[in-house]
Amino acid sequence: MTVTRFAPSPTGRLHIGNMRAALMNWMIARKAGGTFILRIDDTDAERSREEYVDGIRADLEWLGLTWDREERQSRRLDLYAQAADDLRAKDRLYEAWETPTELDLKRKKQLNMGRPPVYDRAALDLTDAQRAALRDERGPGVWRFRLDRERIEWDDGILGPLSIDAASVSDPVLIRADGQVLYTIASVVDDTDMGITDVVRGSDHVTNTATQIQIMAALGHAHPRFAHHSLLTGPGGEGLSKRLGSLSLHDLREQGIEPMAVLSLMARLGSSQPVELRDTPQDLARAFDLSQFGAAPTKFDPADLLPLSGNVLQSLPLNAVRDDVAAAGVPAEDADRFWSVIRDNVRTRADIAGWWSLLRDGAEPDVPAEDRDFVRTALDLLPPQPWTQDTWSAWTGAVKDATGRKGKTLFKPLRHALTGRSDGPDMGALMPLMRGRPRLG
Repeated sequence: MTVTRFAPSPTGRLHIGNMRAALMNWMIARKAGGTFILRIDDTDAERSREEYVDGIRADLEWLGLTWDREERQSRRLDLYAQAADDLRAKDRLYEAWETPTELDLKRKKQLNMGRPPVYDRAALDLTDAQRAALRDERGPGVWRFRLDRERIEWDDGILGPLSIDAASVSDPVLIRADGQVLYTIASVVDDTDMGITDVVRGSDHVTNTATQIQIMAALGHAHPRFAHHSLLTGPGGEGLSKRLGSLSLHDLREQGIEPMAVLSLMARLGSSQPVELRDTPQDLARAFDLSQFGAAPTKFDPADLLPLSGNVLQSLPLNAVRDDVAAAGVPAEDADRFWSVIRDNVRTRADIAGWWSLLRDGAEPDVPAEDRDFVRTALDLLPPQPWTQDTWSAWTGAVKDATGRKGKTLFKPLRHALTGRSDGPDMGALMPLMRGRPRLG
């Protein structure tokens, strides 16, 4: 049985980078007919918020990434304590008291000497009396896992064969001085206890993976199959870290982006396969192939979501957007005609309200100076409302006769005068829906 998981921390909103790992793990499970677990990493009681847990669920439900069961790490603390006791009994977990300042000075000294900035294990050389004195002076210390200083090797599902020299890695802190269990050991215990078979996460976790493989072995467990996807960059190769906050799934949903546009792009981004818009998440899972992904940083441009979102909307019948059309204020008797006219010109659900606002209130176009007299003359020739499907051709014909303009120099300024846009639906079909007249400043 294939078992995967998505383990977000409820300390903020999910962003597009989080969602990429969730999607890959979900597709692996669904393609194999396995189990997908939503595991809330809420061991940090101070920063975790229930509102973010609700937001995580809402985002995944919006995308259609259903989970088979939910786990909360805050309810599993006893299991982590048992694992820590096991590691202490095996002499693989030790207490250390260095302050952040002391650790920073050690790192700087090592770098100045041309050595890797690895924790020097000074705590292992302390006597019992020294430990007792430090505990009295500074309180409880952190608990570090003592790595076997050997090479850690695994066959990564994306990066291929990997080998990390544990001697180049600091002994990881598994438990903070205040007793908070950290991700490294909590994830190890959960992955082994829940029978996780496959883990896909970002390439910034490669070193974490190496240490976790050793921790799993020390606890007597085999490790799951690991794969590390590339990190996202901006369209110019710049880092996305500062922009991810504006790329939350909540914000994309508020902008009216279609979920299948997000899923279809992220299911293929960074792979050798072309992006293909699919109808359902299950369609994406059936075609998913982890071996097609590469290690190079992956460029992501949020603007690429817009045409995909538009393609989704343009394929939908009125029933699929009826609530959005009604919320925009479109009368029920006009809904079908309105949607059939504007459907090919929307890219997000938010555009629906924009089109009805234009039709109801009329445009206030910014007419170039060279066209202003022409547009004023044309508007004087515009017949009174209501307009019909023949109004556009009759009006443009009259304006042509009065001004001598024709072709693009005739039609484009008139479209812009009525809609404030340079392109859009067929004007013959659009004008019967117009309630407002254009206003020139």
